[in-house]
Amino acid sequence: MKTYKNSMHLTFEALSVNESFARVAVAAFATQLDPTLEEIADIKTAVSEAVTNSVIHGYEEKGGKIYIDCSFEDKTLDISIKDEGKGIENIDRAREPMFTTRPECERSGMGFTFMELFMDGLEVLSEKDNGTTVKMRKIIGKAE
Repeated sequence: MKTYKNSMHLTFEALSVNESFARVAVAAFATQLDPTLEEIADIKTAVSEAVTNSVIHGYEEKGGKIYIDCSFEDKTLDISIKDEGKGIENIDRAREPMFTTRPECERSGMGFTFMELFMDGLEVLSEKDNGTTVKMRKIIGKAE
């Protein structure tokens, strides 16, 4: 059986208006795997949360670049979303439901919780003053 592989790379400005662009671009890339509407919605939600975290928390809405790498092999989609922002001091604490470092922005603190809920794998790599990389995995057709 032939292995089906593909990849893409996006770089864009860390602006809130680009969050919808990022999620649609990743969803469009993922359509090659023939996902269900629910799987597409899961991917879009997770990408939205990761990009929003980069804009709001990583760069504190002061601008920068966000890098997205997507690849798949057969039915496994891997998504990496990276910023070069301020990083996360305590990743375990940041992953707790309802935790936010910016309550004044009326943030819910559920970003990582949603990413974990909607994806099949989540890894968060971060270093203070050196940015954050969120790696997510989605297995398409798992419910079949």
